[in-house]
Amino acid sequence: MTKPALILVGPPGSGKSTVGRRVAERLGVGFKDLDDDLRDAHGLEAGELVVELGRERFQELEVEALRALLDTFGGVLALGGGTPTAPGAAELLAGRAVVFLDVDLDNLLRREGLLPLHPWLLPNPRAHLRQLLTERRPVYESVASATVVTSGRDPSDVVADVLNALPAAAS
Repeated sequence: MTKPALILVGPPGSGKSTVGRRVAERLGVGFKDLDDDLRDAHGLEAGELVVELGRERFQELEVEALRALLDTFGGVLALGGGTPTAPGAAELLAGRAVVFLDVDLDNLLRREGLLPLHPWLLPNPRAHLRQLLTERRPVYESVASATVVTSGRDPSDVVADVLNALPAAAS
């Protein structure tokens, strides 16, 4: 039984994919983005799947995909922003090396490409993201054993902090 070297959680645009790829490279392991796996399996981006299938069914698919990867994938795994909030996800993440990539609202709004990937943020991205951060931050904190702030930081600095957090996250 293999288990991920690291699981990254955080809101959309927190840097999970960018940082995850770099951490995986530094550790010499593979990288997977759960949203990419869902897109490949179902033919639509995660945001479009939420709209098409509804939040409840989408979260069921996320948990199924997460469960399948937890015992078979030994690399760095970036979860979708809402995955930790899905029923059953927190239990699956318990006892694993999980790092929360924390980002503030102003930095999220500056991230390019966020809105096209997450159409449910429209028409008022600031209000939706503020609500999302308020609702999800306690969940991210509860499933993670370490937190790394990404706001206004160079990805290489974030990678270094994530790597430094690994011993704490793995315990």
